[in-house]
Amino acid sequence: QVQLVESGGGLVQAGGSLRLSCAASGRTFSEYAMGWFRQAPGKEREFVAVINRSGGNKYYADSVKGRFTISRDNAKNTVYLQMSSLKPEDTAVYSCAADRTHPVVPSTKDYYYNYWGQGTQVTVSS
Repeated sequence: QVQLVESGGGLVQAGGSLRLSCAASGRTFSEYAMGWFRQAPGKEREFVAVINRSGGNKYYADSVKGRFTISRDNAKNTVYLQMSSLKPEDTAVYSCAADRTHPVVPSTKDYYYNYWGQGTQVTVSS
């Protein structure tokens, strides 16, 4: 079992930056690939970024590539999402998730992630 708690969301102006954190419980955090997904009002949840268990493999959605960076600190059981050059279309609830079945090559499909946080709201004003 893994419990995930996100933090760091908020209101920011377009062009600004935010850093999201996701703290995980349990001693097996390093066995999981981790992902960030987001869901805007009226839209389906979408993949943002994923990272494998060691931090060596990372994948990004085209819409955030070059602006967002995913990282993890296994000693602190935490995964981060550094978001820069934010746009109004980045407004969404951001959730982190854990997947034990694809630890080396992380999946971008949300249905493989079986542990989810409660989400944190990110609002980007124009």
